[in-house]
Amino acid sequence: MSTGRLYGVGVGPGDPELTTIKAARLIRAADVIAYHSARHGRSIARRIAEPHLRGDQIEEALVYPVTTETVDHPGGYQGAIDEFYAAAAERLAAHLDAGRDVVVLAEGDPLFYGSYMHMHKRLAHRYPTEVVPGVTSISAASAALGQPLVERDEVLTVLPGTLPRTELARRLADTDSAAVLKLGRTFDNVRGAVADAGRTGFYVERATMDGQRTAALADVDPDSVPYFAIALLPGAVAASLPEPPPRVDRPGEVVVVGTGPAGRDWLTPQVAAVLGAADDLVGYGPYLDRVPPNPRQTRHASDNRVEADRAAHALDLAAAGRCVAVVSGGDPGVFAMAAAVLEVAAQQKYVDIPVRVLPGVTASSAVAAAVGAPLGHDHAVISLSDRLKPWEVVAERLAAAAGADLAIAIYNPRSKARPWQMAAARDLLLEHRSPETPVVLGRDVGGSGERVTVTTLAQLDPEQVDMRTLVIVGASTTRTVRRGDRDVVFTPRHYHR
Repeated sequence: MSTGRLYGVGVGPGDPELTTIKAARLIRAADVIAYHSARHGRSIARRIAEPHLRGDQIEEALVYPVTTETVDHPGGYQGAIDEFYAAAAERLAAHLDAGRDVVVLAEGDPLFYGSYMHMHKRLAHRYPTEVVPGVTSISAASAALGQPLVERDEVLTVLPGTLPRTELARRLADTDSAAVLKLGRTFDNVRGAVADAGRTGFYVERATMDGQRTAALADVDPDSVPYFAIALLPGAVAASLPEPPPRVDRPGEVVVVGTGPAGRDWLTPQVAAVLGAADDLVGYGPYLDRVPPNPRQTRHASDNRVEADRAAHALDLAAAGRCVAVVSGGDPGVFAMAAAVLEVAAQQKYVDIPVRVLPGVTASSAVAAAVGAPLGHDHAVISLSDRLKPWEVVAERLAAAAGADLAIAIYNPRSKARPWQMAAARDLLLEHRSPETPVVLGRDVGGSGERVTVTTLAQLDPEQVDMRTLVIVGASTTRTVRRGDRDVVFTPRHYHR
Protein backbone atom coordinates (compact mmCIF):
# COMPACT_ATOMS: atom_id res chain seq x y z
CA MET A 1 0.00 0.00 0.00
CA SER A 2 1.33 3.42 -0.92
CA THR A 3 1.78 6.01 1.76
CA GLY A 4 0.10 9.36 2.05
CA ARG A 5 1.77 12.60 1.05
CA LEU A 6 3.05 15.23 3.47
CA TYR A 7 2.41 18.88 2.68
CA GLY A 8 3.92 21.83 4.51
CA VAL A 9 1.50 24.61 3.60
CA GLY A 10 2.13 28.28 4.26
CA VAL A 11 -1.12 30.15 4.88
CA GLY A 12 0.38 33.65 4.98
CA PRO A 13 0.67 36.26 7.71
CA GLY A 14 -2.92 36.47 8.92
CA ASP A 15 -5.39 37.71 6.33
CA PRO A 16 -7.13 34.60 4.85
CA GLU A 17 -7.20 36.36 1.47
CA LEU A 18 -3.39 36.18 1.40
CA THR A 19 -3.51 32.37 1.35
CA THR A 20 -2.42 31.16 -2.08
CA ILE A 21 -4.80 29.38 -4.42
CA LYS A 22 -2.63 26.25 -4.25
CA ALA A 23 -2.59 26.28 -0.46
CA ALA A 24 -6.38 26.60 -0.34
CA ARG A 25 -6.81 23.70 -2.77
CA LEU A 26 -4.54 21.40 -0.78
CA ILE A 27 -6.20 22.32 2.51
CA ARG A 28 -9.63 21.45 1.09
CA ALA A 29 -8.41 18.14 -0.32
CA ALA A 30 -6.37 16.85 2.66
CA ASP A 31 -7.40 13.89 4.78
CA VAL A 32 -5.60 15.25 7.85
CA ILE A 33 -5.03 18.87 8.93
CA ALA A 34 -2.28 19.38 11.50
CA TYR A 35 -1.29 22.60 13.27
CA HIS A 36 0.83 23.71 16.21
CA SER A 37 -0.43 25.74 19.14
CA ALA A 38 0.51 26.78 22.66
CA ARG A 39 -1.26 25.10 25.57
CA HIS A 40 -4.26 27.40 25.25
CA GLY A 41 -5.03 25.42 22.07
CA ARG A 42 -5.66 28.40 19.79
CA SER A 43 -3.84 28.17 16.46
CA ILE A 44 -3.46 31.26 14.29
CA ALA A 45 -2.59 29.08 11.32
CA ARG A 46 -5.83 27.11 11.72
CA ARG A 47 -7.85 30.32 12.03
CA ILE A 48 -6.37 31.59 8.77
CA ALA A 49 -7.10 28.29 7.02
CA GLU A 50 -10.60 27.86 8.47
CA PRO A 51 -12.48 29.19 5.39
CA HIS A 52 -10.94 26.35 3.38
CA LEU A 53 -11.62 23.45 5.78
CA ARG A 54 -14.30 20.96 4.74
CA GLY A 55 -15.52 20.23 8.26
CA ASP A 56 -15.14 16.45 8.06
CA GLN A 57 -11.35 16.24 8.10
CA ILE A 58 -9.19 14.69 10.80
CA GLU A 59 -7.48 17.41 12.84
CA GLU A 60 -4.24 16.88 14.69
CA ALA A 61 -3.60 19.68 17.19
CA LEU A 62 0.09 19.60 18.03
CA VAL A 63 0.11 21.39 21.39
CA TYR A 64 3.46 22.52 22.76
CA PRO A 65 4.12 21.21 26.28
CA VAL A 66 6.09 24.36 27.08
CA THR A 67 6.67 27.79 25.51
CA THR A 68 8.57 30.30 27.65
CA GLU A 69 8.01 28.91 31.15
CA THR A 70 10.44 26.75 33.11
CA VAL A 71 10.34 22.98 32.75
CA ASP A 72 11.39 20.03 34.91
CA HIS A 73 12.32 17.81 31.94
CA PRO A 74 15.76 16.19 32.53
CA GLY A 75 16.92 17.60 29.20
CA GLY A 76 15.66 21.05 30.07
CA TYR A 77 13.64 23.20 27.66
CA GLN A 78 15.35 21.85 24.54
CA GLY A 79 14.93 18.28 25.71
CA ALA A 80 11.20 18.80 26.28
CA ILE A 81 10.74 20.42 22.85
CA ASP A 82 12.75 17.75 21.01
CA GLU A 83 10.69 15.02 22.68
CA PHE A 84 7.49 16.81 21.68
CA TYR A 85 8.57 17.17 18.03
CA ALA A 86 9.52 13.49 17.85
CA ALA A 87 6.14 12.43 19.25
CA ALA A 88 4.25 14.82 16.96
CA ALA A 89 6.11 13.51 13.93
CA GLU A 90 5.14 9.93 14.79
CA ARG A 91 1.48 10.94 15.15
CA LEU A 92 1.60 12.28 11.60
CA ALA A 93 3.59 9.27 10.38
CA ALA A 94 0.74 6.99 11.51
CA HIS A 95 -1.62 8.80 9.14
CA LEU A 96 0.91 8.79 6.30
CA ASP A 97 1.52 5.05 6.75
CA ALA A 98 -2.23 4.51 6.48
CA GLY A 99 -2.27 6.29 3.10
CA ARG A 100 -3.77 9.55 4.33
CA ASP A 101 -2.48 12.88 2.97
CA VAL A 102 -1.42 15.26 5.73
CA VAL A 103 -1.33 19.06 5.48
CA VAL A 104 0.68 20.77 8.20
CA LEU A 105 -0.42 24.39 8.42
CA ALA A 106 2.19 27.06 8.92
CA GLU A 107 1.62 30.73 9.48
CA GLY A 108 3.64 32.77 6.99
CA ASP A 109 6.06 30.50 5.13
CA PRO A 110 6.62 26.88 6.26
CA LEU A 111 10.42 27.06 6.15
CA PHE A 112 10.87 30.57 7.56
CA TYR A 113 11.16 30.48 11.38
CA GLY A 114 8.19 28.09 11.38
CA SER A 115 7.30 24.99 13.39
CA TYR A 116 6.63 22.95 10.26
CA MET A 117 10.37 22.63 9.59
CA HIS A 118 10.70 20.32 12.61
CA MET A 119 8.17 17.94 11.04
CA HIS A 120 9.91 18.29 7.70
CA LYS A 121 13.30 17.28 9.11
CA ARG A 122 11.81 14.18 10.70
CA LEU A 123 9.44 13.06 7.91
CA ALA A 124 10.49 14.38 4.49
CA HIS A 125 13.08 11.64 3.94
CA ARG A 126 10.48 8.98 4.74
CA TYR A 127 7.42 10.14 2.77
CA PRO A 128 6.62 12.01 -0.46
CA THR A 129 6.67 15.66 0.58
CA GLU A 130 5.79 19.02 -0.95
CA VAL A 131 6.29 22.46 0.59
CA VAL A 132 3.96 25.27 -0.48
CA PRO A 133 5.46 28.70 0.23
CA GLY A 134 3.46 31.48 1.84
CA VAL A 135 3.62 35.26 2.27
CA THR A 136 6.03 36.02 5.10
CA SER A 137 5.55 38.43 7.98
CA ILE A 138 8.33 40.59 6.55
CA SER A 139 6.44 41.08 3.29
CA ALA A 140 3.22 41.74 5.18
CA ALA A 141 4.85 44.27 7.51
CA SER A 142 6.52 46.12 4.65
CA ALA A 143 3.18 46.30 2.84
CA ALA A 144 1.43 47.50 6.00
CA LEU A 145 3.88 50.37 6.26
CA GLY A 146 3.81 51.09 2.54
CA GLN A 147 7.58 51.23 2.89
CA PRO A 148 10.11 49.57 0.55
CA LEU A 149 12.82 47.70 2.43
CA VAL A 150 15.60 47.46 -0.12
CA GLU A 151 16.38 49.07 -3.42
CA ARG A 152 19.10 48.62 -6.03
CA ASP A 153 22.13 46.94 -4.38
CA GLU A 154 21.01 47.23 -0.77
CA VAL A 155 21.28 44.16 1.49
CA LEU A 156 18.46 42.96 3.74
CA THR A 157 19.39 41.13 6.95
CA VAL A 158 16.82 39.10 8.89
CA LEU A 159 17.55 38.76 12.62
CA PRO A 160 15.82 37.10 15.59
CA GLY A 161 15.23 39.44 18.51
CA THR A 162 16.59 36.75 20.83
CA LEU A 163 20.19 37.58 19.89
CA PRO A 164 22.28 39.41 22.54
CA ARG A 165 22.02 43.19 22.36
CA THR A 166 25.67 43.68 21.36
CA GLU A 167 25.39 41.11 18.56
CA LEU A 168 22.17 42.67 17.29
CA ALA A 169 23.72 46.14 17.32
CA ARG A 170 26.78 44.93 15.42
CA ARG A 171 24.73 43.27 12.71
CA LEU A 172 22.34 46.22 12.41
CA ALA A 173 25.26 48.59 11.97
CA ASP A 174 26.74 46.36 9.24
CA THR A 175 23.67 46.07 6.99
CA ASP A 176 21.62 48.39 4.79
CA SER A 177 18.18 47.14 5.77
CA ALA A 178 17.00 44.81 8.54
CA ALA A 179 13.96 42.96 9.79
CA VAL A 180 14.00 41.86 13.43
CA LEU A 181 11.48 39.16 14.37
CA LYS A 182 10.35 37.54 17.61
CA LEU A 183 9.90 40.74 19.58
CA GLY A 184 7.50 40.22 22.49
CA ARG A 185 9.69 39.91 25.58
CA THR A 186 12.79 40.89 23.58
CA PHE A 187 11.51 44.32 22.58
CA ASP A 188 13.58 46.37 25.04
CA ASN A 189 16.68 44.46 23.96
CA VAL A 190 15.93 45.06 20.27
CA ARG A 191 15.11 48.75 20.62
CA GLY A 192 18.29 49.25 22.62
CA ALA A 193 20.35 47.52 19.92
CA VAL A 194 18.77 49.72 17.25
CA ALA A 195 19.79 52.81 19.21
CA ASP A 196 23.28 51.42 19.81
CA ALA A 197 23.68 50.96 16.07
CA GLY A 198 22.67 54.59 15.46
CA ARG A 199 19.57 53.49 13.53
CA THR A 200 15.86 54.25 13.62
CA GLY A 201 13.07 51.96 12.54
CA PHE A 202 9.40 51.08 12.32
CA TYR A 203 7.22 48.76 14.36
CA VAL A 204 4.46 46.54 12.93
CA GLU A 205 2.18 44.42 15.10
CA ARG A 206 -0.09 41.64 13.81
CA ALA A 207 0.45 42.56 10.15
CA THR A 208 -2.70 41.97 8.01
CA MET A 209 -4.64 40.67 11.06
CA ASP A 210 -7.40 42.35 13.03
CA GLY A 211 -5.68 44.72 15.40
CA GLN A 212 -2.82 45.54 13.05
CA ARG A 213 -0.77 48.43 14.42
CA THR A 214 2.15 50.40 13.01
CA ALA A 215 4.30 53.01 14.70
CA ALA A 216 7.78 54.45 14.96
CA LEU A 217 9.91 52.03 16.95
CA ALA A 218 10.79 54.72 19.49
CA ASP A 219 7.10 55.40 20.29
CA VAL A 220 6.05 51.86 21.30
CA ASP A 221 5.25 50.88 24.90
CA PRO A 222 7.32 47.71 25.61
CA ASP A 223 4.57 46.27 27.81
CA SER A 224 2.16 46.26 24.85
CA VAL A 225 4.33 44.28 22.42
CA PRO A 226 3.09 40.77 21.48
CA TYR A 227 5.19 37.96 20.02
CA PHE A 228 3.70 38.60 16.57
CA ALA A 229 5.43 41.91 16.03
CA ILE A 230 8.35 42.92 13.86
CA ALA A 231 10.84 45.77 13.65
CA LEU A 232 11.78 47.04 10.19
CA LEU A 233 14.79 49.21 9.39
CA PRO A 234 14.62 50.20 5.70
CA GLY A 235 17.77 50.90 3.74
CA ALA A 236 18.73 54.51 3.14
CA VAL A 237 17.99 54.34 -0.59
CA ALA A 238 14.68 52.52 -0.17
CA ALA A 239 13.56 54.98 2.52
CA SER A 240 14.49 58.08 0.51
CA LEU A 241 11.96 60.04 -1.51
CA PRO A 242 12.81 60.72 -5.14
CA GLU A 243 13.48 64.27 -6.17
CA PRO A 244 10.64 65.55 -8.35
CA PRO A 245 11.85 65.70 -11.94
CA PRO A 246 12.21 69.13 -13.49
CA ARG A 247 9.23 70.04 -15.60
CA VAL A 248 10.03 69.57 -19.26
CA ASP A 249 7.68 70.58 -22.02
CA ARG A 250 7.98 67.55 -24.23
CA PRO A 251 7.63 67.89 -27.98
CA GLY A 252 4.63 66.28 -29.59
CA GLU A 253 4.96 63.40 -32.03
CA VAL A 254 2.92 61.45 -34.53
CA VAL A 255 3.54 57.71 -34.84
CA VAL A 256 1.67 55.88 -37.58
CA VAL A 257 1.19 52.25 -36.54
CA GLY A 258 -0.21 49.08 -38.04
CA THR A 259 -2.20 46.72 -35.84
CA GLY A 260 -2.00 43.77 -38.24
CA PRO A 261 -4.94 41.98 -39.83
CA ALA A 262 -6.78 40.94 -36.65
CA GLY A 263 -6.39 40.95 -32.87
CA ARG A 264 -3.65 41.34 -30.26
CA ASP A 265 -1.76 38.23 -31.43
CA TRP A 266 -0.84 40.10 -34.62
CA LEU A 267 0.38 43.22 -32.81
CA THR A 268 4.14 43.80 -32.67
CA PRO A 269 5.67 44.70 -29.27
CA GLN A 270 6.93 47.94 -30.83
CA VAL A 271 3.42 48.99 -31.84
CA ALA A 272 1.93 47.85 -28.51
CA ALA A 273 4.40 50.09 -26.65
CA VAL A 274 3.43 53.13 -28.73
CA LEU A 275 -0.29 52.46 -28.30
CA GLY A 276 0.20 52.18 -24.54
CA ALA A 277 2.17 55.43 -24.24
CA ALA A 278 0.07 57.61 -26.55
CA ASP A 279 -2.04 60.55 -25.36
CA ASP A 280 -4.35 60.40 -28.37
CA LEU A 281 -5.42 57.69 -30.82
CA VAL A 282 -6.53 58.80 -34.27
CA GLY A 283 -8.00 56.49 -36.89
CA TYR A 284 -10.86 54.86 -38.70
CA GLY A 285 -13.40 53.68 -36.14
CA PRO A 286 -13.20 49.89 -36.72
CA TYR A 287 -9.39 50.02 -36.47
CA LEU A 288 -9.54 52.01 -33.23
CA ASP A 289 -11.91 49.38 -31.86
CA ARG A 290 -9.05 46.87 -32.00
CA VAL A 291 -7.18 48.85 -29.35
CA PRO A 292 -8.39 48.22 -25.75
CA PRO A 293 -9.87 51.40 -24.23
CA ASN A 294 -7.83 53.43 -21.77
CA PRO A 295 -9.60 56.37 -20.05
CA ARG A 296 -6.28 58.23 -19.88
CA GLN A 297 -6.30 58.49 -23.67
CA THR A 298 -8.53 60.45 -26.06
CA ARG A 299 -9.85 58.69 -29.15
CA HIS A 300 -10.58 60.51 -32.39
CA ALA A 301 -12.55 58.21 -34.70
CA SER A 302 -13.47 59.25 -38.22
CA ASP A 303 -14.80 57.92 -41.51
CA ASN A 304 -12.50 55.93 -43.78
CA ARG A 305 -12.69 58.52 -46.57
CA VAL A 306 -11.19 61.53 -44.80
CA GLU A 307 -7.53 60.50 -44.63
CA ALA A 308 -6.09 63.97 -45.22
CA ASP A 309 -8.32 65.53 -42.57
CA ARG A 310 -7.40 62.75 -40.14
CA ALA A 311 -3.70 63.28 -40.80
CA ALA A 312 -3.96 67.05 -40.30
CA HIS A 313 -5.85 66.53 -37.03
CA ALA A 314 -3.12 64.20 -35.73
CA LEU A 315 -0.41 66.69 -36.68
CA ASP A 316 -2.28 69.57 -35.02
CA LEU A 317 -2.53 67.54 -31.80
CA ALA A 318 1.20 66.83 -31.94
CA ALA A 319 1.92 70.52 -32.50
CA ALA A 320 0.17 71.16 -29.16
CA GLY A 321 2.57 68.75 -27.43
CA ARG A 322 0.51 65.55 -27.63
CA CYS A 323 1.89 62.09 -28.41
CA VAL A 324 -0.42 60.81 -31.11
CA ALA A 325 -0.78 57.30 -32.53
CA VAL A 326 -2.44 57.14 -35.93
CA VAL A 327 -3.92 53.66 -36.10
CA SER A 328 -4.13 51.61 -39.29
CA GLY A 329 -5.10 48.02 -39.80
CA GLY A 330 -2.48 45.77 -41.37
CA ASP A 331 0.63 47.73 -42.29
CA PRO A 332 0.28 51.54 -42.31
CA GLY A 333 2.52 51.81 -45.38
CA VAL A 334 0.38 49.53 -47.57
CA PHE A 335 -2.75 51.33 -48.83
CA ALA A 336 -3.12 52.94 -45.42
CA MET A 337 -2.39 56.03 -43.34
CA ALA A 338 1.40 56.39 -43.49
CA ALA A 339 1.45 57.96 -46.95
CA ALA A 340 -1.48 60.25 -46.08
CA VAL A 341 0.20 61.51 -42.91
CA LEU A 342 3.55 62.06 -44.62
CA GLU A 343 1.90 63.89 -47.51
CA VAL A 344 0.16 66.33 -45.16
CA ALA A 345 3.27 66.56 -42.96
CA ALA A 346 5.21 67.82 -45.99
CA GLN A 347 3.37 71.15 -45.66
CA GLN A 348 5.58 73.92 -44.33
CA LYS A 349 3.62 74.38 -41.09
CA TYR A 350 4.23 70.75 -40.09
CA VAL A 351 7.88 70.30 -41.07
CA ASP A 352 9.08 70.43 -37.45
CA ILE A 353 6.59 67.84 -36.16
CA PRO A 354 8.30 64.43 -35.68
CA VAL A 355 6.59 61.66 -37.63
CA ARG A 356 7.47 57.98 -37.35
CA VAL A 357 6.02 54.92 -39.08
CA LEU A 358 5.96 51.49 -37.43
CA PRO A 359 5.16 48.46 -39.60
CA GLY A 360 2.48 45.86 -39.04
CA VAL A 361 1.62 42.52 -40.59
CA THR A 362 -0.14 43.32 -43.85
CA ALA A 363 -3.08 41.34 -45.21
CA SER A 364 -1.13 39.89 -48.16
CA SER A 365 1.45 38.40 -45.78
CA ALA A 366 -1.26 36.98 -43.50
CA VAL A 367 -3.25 35.40 -46.34
CA ALA A 368 -0.12 34.05 -48.03
CA ALA A 369 1.02 32.43 -44.80
CA ALA A 370 -2.42 30.87 -44.29
CA VAL A 371 -1.98 28.78 -47.45
CA GLY A 372 1.80 28.48 -47.68
CA ALA A 373 3.92 30.87 -49.75
CA PRO A 374 2.18 32.04 -52.94
CA LEU A 375 4.22 35.27 -52.77
CA GLY A 376 7.49 33.38 -52.41
CA HIS A 377 8.96 34.94 -55.56
CA ASP A 378 8.64 38.37 -57.21
CA HIS A 379 5.15 39.76 -56.82
CA ALA A 380 3.06 42.90 -57.20
CA VAL A 381 0.61 44.51 -54.77
CA ILE A 382 -2.29 46.31 -56.43
CA SER A 383 -5.50 47.92 -55.15
CA LEU A 384 -8.62 47.66 -57.32
CA SER A 385 -10.11 50.76 -55.74
CA ASP A 386 -10.61 53.57 -58.24
CA ARG A 387 -11.49 56.15 -55.60
CA LEU A 388 -8.01 57.74 -55.73
CA LYS A 389 -6.96 56.68 -59.25
CA PRO A 390 -8.96 55.94 -62.43
CA TRP A 391 -9.88 52.42 -63.42
CA GLU A 392 -7.80 52.73 -66.56
CA VAL A 393 -4.66 53.00 -64.41
CA VAL A 394 -5.72 49.97 -62.37
CA ALA A 395 -6.25 47.94 -65.54
CA GLU A 396 -2.89 49.02 -67.00
CA ARG A 397 -1.06 47.97 -63.87
CA LEU A 398 -2.86 44.63 -63.66
CA ALA A 399 -1.95 43.93 -67.29
CA ALA A 400 1.68 44.94 -66.71
CA ALA A 401 2.03 42.71 -63.64
CA ALA A 402 0.38 39.82 -65.45
CA GLY A 403 2.59 40.34 -68.49
CA ALA A 404 5.68 40.31 -66.28
CA ASP A 405 4.53 36.97 -64.82
CA LEU A 406 4.35 38.31 -61.25
CA ALA A 407 2.16 36.84 -58.56
CA ILE A 408 -0.34 39.55 -57.62
CA ALA A 409 -1.85 40.45 -54.24
CA ILE A 410 -5.08 42.37 -54.83
CA TYR A 411 -6.38 44.71 -52.12
CA ASN A 412 -9.85 46.36 -52.01
CA PRO A 413 -11.13 43.93 -54.65
CA ARG A 414 -14.88 44.57 -54.53
CA SER A 415 -17.36 46.84 -52.76
CA LYS A 416 -21.07 47.61 -52.97
CA ALA A 417 -20.26 50.76 -54.94
CA ARG A 418 -18.10 48.89 -57.51
CA PRO A 419 -19.27 45.25 -57.67
CA TRP A 420 -18.12 44.80 -61.29
CA GLN A 421 -14.37 45.30 -60.88
CA MET A 422 -13.38 41.85 -59.61
CA ALA A 423 -14.94 40.17 -62.62
CA ALA A 424 -13.27 42.70 -64.92
CA ALA A 425 -9.90 42.07 -63.28
CA ARG A 426 -10.33 38.29 -63.65
CA ASP A 427 -11.14 38.59 -67.33
CA LEU A 428 -8.17 40.88 -67.91
CA LEU A 429 -5.81 38.49 -66.13
CA LEU A 430 -7.12 35.53 -68.15
CA GLU A 431 -5.73 37.28 -71.24
CA HIS A 432 -2.24 36.69 -69.80
CA ARG A 433 -2.55 33.69 -67.49
CA SER A 434 -3.62 30.08 -67.76
CA PRO A 435 -7.17 29.34 -66.57
CA GLU A 436 -5.58 26.88 -64.10
CA THR A 437 -3.53 29.59 -62.37
CA PRO A 438 -3.97 29.15 -58.57
CA VAL A 439 -6.00 31.86 -56.82
CA VAL A 440 -6.33 32.33 -53.05
CA LEU A 441 -9.23 34.19 -51.42
CA GLY A 442 -8.49 35.12 -47.81
CA ARG A 443 -11.20 36.75 -45.74
CA ASP A 444 -10.73 38.01 -42.14
CA VAL A 445 -7.51 35.99 -41.74
CA GLY A 446 -6.59 35.85 -38.05
CA GLY A 447 -10.11 36.85 -37.00
CA SER A 448 -13.09 34.87 -35.80
CA GLY A 449 -14.59 34.78 -39.30
CA GLU A 450 -11.46 33.55 -41.09
CA ARG A 451 -12.18 31.88 -44.42
CA VAL A 452 -9.51 30.84 -46.92
CA THR A 453 -10.45 29.42 -50.31
CA VAL A 454 -8.11 28.00 -52.96
CA THR A 455 -9.48 28.03 -56.49
CA THR A 456 -8.31 28.78 -60.04
CA LEU A 457 -8.45 31.91 -62.14
CA ALA A 458 -11.10 30.43 -64.42
CA GLN A 459 -13.26 29.33 -61.49
CA LEU A 460 -12.88 32.55 -59.51
CA ASP A 461 -16.39 33.64 -58.46
CA PRO A 462 -16.56 37.41 -57.77
CA GLU A 463 -19.55 36.81 -55.49
CA GLN A 464 -17.18 35.15 -53.02
CA VAL A 465 -15.19 38.38 -52.72
CA ASP A 466 -15.86 41.51 -50.65
CA MET A 467 -13.85 44.40 -49.17
CA ARG A 468 -12.63 42.21 -46.30
CA THR A 469 -11.17 39.70 -48.76
CA LEU A 470 -7.65 39.75 -50.13
CA VAL A 471 -7.10 37.98 -53.46
CA ILE A 472 -3.78 36.43 -54.46
CA VAL A 473 -3.37 35.42 -58.11
CA GLY A 474 -0.39 33.14 -58.73
CA ALA A 475 2.33 33.39 -61.36
CA SER A 476 2.90 30.78 -64.06
CA THR A 477 5.16 28.85 -61.67
CA THR A 478 2.80 28.91 -58.68
CA ARG A 479 1.76 25.41 -57.60
CA THR A 480 -1.04 23.92 -55.53
CA VAL A 481 -0.20 20.72 -53.63
CA ARG A 482 -2.58 18.66 -51.53
CA ARG A 483 -1.13 17.99 -48.06
CA GLY A 484 -3.38 15.96 -45.81
CA ASP A 485 -6.76 17.68 -45.71
CA ARG A 486 -5.68 21.07 -47.11
CA ASP A 487 -4.30 22.68 -50.23
CA VAL A 488 -0.91 24.34 -49.95
CA VAL A 489 -0.01 27.04 -52.47
CA PHE A 490 3.53 28.23 -53.13
CA THR A 491 5.63 29.97 -55.76
CA PRO A 492 9.13 28.43 -55.98
CA ARG A 493 12.18 30.65 -55.56
CA HIS A 494 13.71 29.34 -58.82
CA TYR A 495 12.11 30.42 -62.09
CA HIS A 496 11.33 28.12 -65.06
CA ARG A 497 8.60 29.49 -67.28
